Amino acid sequence: MKLASLKQGRDGHLVVVADDLSTYADASAIAQTMQAALDDWAGVAPKLKALAANLARGTVTGAAFDEAAAAAPLPRAYQWADGSAYVNHVKLVRQARGAELPESFWHDPLVYQGGSDGFLGPRDAIPLADESWGCDMEAEVVVVTDDVPQGVTREEALDLIRLVGLVNDVSLRNLIPAELAKGFGFYQSKPASALSPVFVTPDGLGDCWQDGKLHGVLNVDLNGQPFGRADAGVDMTFDFGTLIAHLAKTRALAAGTIVGSGTVSNRDADGGPGRPVAQGGHGYSCLAELRMVETIRYGKPETAFLRHGDSVRIGMSDADGRPIFGTIDQTVREIA
Repeated sequence: MKLASLKQGRDGHLVVVADDLSTYADASAIAQTMQAALDDWAGVAPKLKALAANLARGTVTGAAFDEAAAAAPLPRAYQWADGSAYVNHVKLVRQARGAELPESFWHDPLVYQGGSDGFLGPRDAIPLADESWGCDMEAEVVVVTDDVPQGVTREEALDLIRLVGLVNDVSLRNLIPAELAKGFGFYQSKPASALSPVFVTPDGLGDCWQDGKLHGVLNVDLNGQPFGRADAGVDMTFDFGTLIAHLAKTRALAAGTIVGSGTVSNRDADGGPGRPVAQGGHGYSCLAELRMVETIRYGKPETAFLRHGDSVRIGMSDADGRPIFGTIDQTVREIA
């Protein structure tokens, strides 16, 4: 089952979307918003699935689904916790600055709590006041949970994942070092992120969803050219069950919590730091990783961060080449 929120008010208007993303059916008689559905998932989900089945059969009239009219599926969420499940990405960060990767990073996930009070829609511009801040995209996978009790196991956590989607987790790289140097984490360096047009229930993903991981090539294009083609199911050190159990060690999570995978990153076939798509590699899911590879190879980064007018596209297709989650398609916009 695929769900989306059309732009309406602060929290959007819940709709059920056809598997091929061509049409949608109004779900307001079942739940007005995505958060309302998540708050009563056990009671609401069967009704939404029935509506999805009727839409597929043509027994309810569907309207054309326009991704440009979609808000983020959760325009604002109770919590946004982003991990760093692809340790290859972290390893490259440290290698580029000549630092060893602590052994603990392979069994103790990194997580930070980001701003959840406003997610960008999939076609909304990336607002950037100052290019010197080092604006970067980060293509990631996200899941949305039901209520998660404190102390859940990995296996219990997997059963509490209700939806899966994609995110462009925007970062302002040149603001990060000064913030982290204060010892109190990110804030100004992590502006609003954009979510994919559609979120999908795990059972709607078929073989793409296995063992708490989304398997499939994450397509990232920069200014119309292939930039990243990493497989999200490969080199993911910590699956989503492990991440959620880590988060819930000391506190419960509310229904509607969004958990991110961190930047999707694959090792190169030869074990090296990675090659661009144009050179036969998997490419990259963020500019920072390419800049790290350039630093390792050439002594300094050669690729600039995003500038006003640059465009970013993020999506994933099924075995037949059809978009699963719709497409995040954003342009960097100058703001005063």
